[in-house]
Amino acid sequence: MITNLLKKYKSNFANIFNFDLNEIEVYDFDFSVKNEELYPLDLLDTDILTFYVNSKLQDHNCNVGIGGYAEDRLIYKRSSHFGSGKNARSIHLGIDIWTEAATPIFAFMDSKIHSFKNNNNFGDYGPTIILEHEIENVKFYSLYGHLSKASLNALEKGQYIKKGQKIAEIGNDKENGQWPPHLHFQLITDLLGKTGDFYGVCSTSEKDKFLSLCPNPKIILNYG
Repeated sequence: MITNLLKKYKSNFANIFNFDLNEIEVYDFDFSVKNEELYPLDLLDTDILTFYVNSKLQDHNCNVGIGGYAEDRLIYKRSSHFGSGKNARSIHLGIDIWTEAATPIFAFMDSKIHSFKNNNNFGDYGPTIILEHEIENVKFYSLYGHLSKASLNALEKGQYIKKGQKIAEIGNDKENGQWPPHLHFQLITDLLGKTGDFYGVCSTSEKDKFLSLCPNPKIILNYG
C-alpha cells in the first residue's frame, strides 16, 4: 500500500515550503458543511472569502493555515464547476495550505514533470503542476494547484526536478481560479489518463474510490 511506503521514507522528504509547519503557529481551517460561520457569507465573492481567511489567521496570530483532507465542504457551492444536486462534488481530496501569494514551493523528492496546465475556470485550480515520483518501483504523483501563471513558464514534460528545487509559487486570486491565495497539495496513485489536471473534489457517492487513489498528503508534510 502506498501509504506504508511513504511512511517508510518520510524522513527523507524535503519541506515543500521554506518553513517547517511543525515549527510555526498554524491555524486549522474548517470549511466543512458543519461550520455555521460560512452560511451567511457570499461565497461567490472572492474578496469576502479572502477577508474570512485573513481574519481567522490574524485572530489566531498565524501566517499559515491548513486543512481539508477528506472534508465535506460547503465552499464548493460557490462555483458551478463542482456540479449541483446529488452529483455535486464536495469531498476535498487534498490538503490546502493558506498563506501569502508568491510563497515559493519546493520538490519534496527527486521527480519529473508529468504535466502542467492552466485550469482557468472560476473555482478551478488555475495554474497546475503534476510531478511524477517513484519509490521502490512504485509510481505516484503529486499535484500543486492555485499557482502563479509564471510557475508554468519554461516547463517541459519529463523535465527532471531535483529534491529541494523550487518548482512554483502560490498565485494570487486574479490567476489562481479566484481563490484566496493557497496551495492545493494532493497525492495521486493513478491519474486515470488525465494530464495537467485531476479531480481535487469528488461526490459523496465516489468518496471511497477517490480517497483510495489519493492518500493523505500529511505524510509528505510530516505534519499532524
